[in-house]
Amino acid sequence: MPKVKIPRKSTTIDMTAMCDVAFLLLSFFILATKQKPPEVLSVAPPSSISAKAAPDKSILITLTKDGRAFIMLGDETKKADILSNINLTKGLNLSPAELKKWEKSPFIGLPLNQIKSSLSLISEIPANKMPGIPTDSSRNEMIDWVKSISNVYAGTDQRKLQEMLLVKGDNEALYPTFKNIKQAFKKNEIYKFRIVTNGEAVPVGSELYLNPPKAN
Repeated sequence: MPKVKIPRKSTTIDMTAMCDVAFLLLSFFILATKQKPPEVLSVAPPSSISAKAAPDKSILITLTKDGRAFIMLGDETKKADILSNINLTKGLNLSPAELKKWEKSPFIGLPLNQIKSSLSLISEIPANKMPGIPTDSSRNEMIDWVKSISNVYAGTDQRKLQEMLLVKGDNEALYPTFKNIKQAFKKNEIYKFRIVTNGEAVPVGSELYLNPPKAN
């Protein structure tokens, strides 16, 4: 008697649940991933063995090797207030619409007397075309910026403000320019700020290697 042949059927796998899980994971990583803040221009800061992380909301002053200074107001909750304050104290005469447009700029790298005209342009001036914020001894506008920052943060914990103030200077930048940045802080009675460096390993056999600091 001949054998009965059972027809073969292809195996069907329902991938709906797997796709749902994959998209959920993708959404989670996109939303949870901390994005690297934009850099004004590429600078090569000096190295150090410090490994302390910078806070998320930082006020970063970048100093290029050719001596140009830029400032990035990373605390979005205070950015509009800082811009409004310097507009008022320095008499820039910016309209609410101009202030709103200025708030969208990721960084500032122009003298104050060029701000209003730059906001009338269709496209933003690229960083490599900006002259930077004047910081020379005869016209140190960084003093004005730090003053407006101090005005907005007045009444808050000044230790937190000091932790937020970062200076990232190129390793080839000349010291007099960095000194003028320090002077801007000093003029506003801010005596502590943090310097951004490239991290490196502790030299083997050094005092710090043999006696590492204890965690608090």
